[in-house]
Amino acid sequence: MIHPLSDVKSKHIGKNTKIWQYSIILEGATIGEDCNINCYTLIESLVKIGNRVTIKPGVFIWDGMTIEDDVMIGPNATFTNDKFPKSKNTNYQMQHLIIKRNASIGANATILGGLVIGAHSLIAAGALVTKDVPERALMKGSPAKCVGCMNLDGTPMVKSANHFLDNKGQKWEINNGQISKI
Repeated sequence: MIHPLSDVKSKHIGKNTKIWQYSIILEGATIGEDCNINCYTLIESLVKIGNRVTIKPGVFIWDGMTIEDDVMIGPNATFTNDKFPKSKNTNYQMQHLIIKRNASIGANATILGGLVIGAHSLIAAGALVTKDVPERALMKGSPAKCVGCMNLDGTPMVKSANHFLDNKGQKWEINNGQISKI
């Protein structure tokens, strides 16, 4: 379903993907199957979006971004792809950003370019992400810090003494911003 009030130039839109009013999708963008692209969004040409991705209103997906399967991007999340933005910059070098499968980006989070957001991670609403995010990390704050671990079903692990317990009873720890099973 492509809403008649959207402007879709790409011919690479997967089956059962919904694109709502006032969305702009430029020629060359690739969007997978069963996605939900909400109103007031922009997706540039050099973008790859996987299957079952949800992009909420007010989100702009810039050239150089890859979004893997089953990612959720909350309303007004902000991404960048230029380390030194300047009008009419003749030395512009695009930064690539990869959001791995099953990651969730909260409302109003800001993600700088050139990063990798790990699979099954959760970026809290309003967080400012300036560094790569480990797989299964719960990131909060400005700048964002790893404050917890996520289960594969998208729920946070339970904090217990000096470690975290996943929903299978396995122990995990955060050490220097990295998450590992104990």
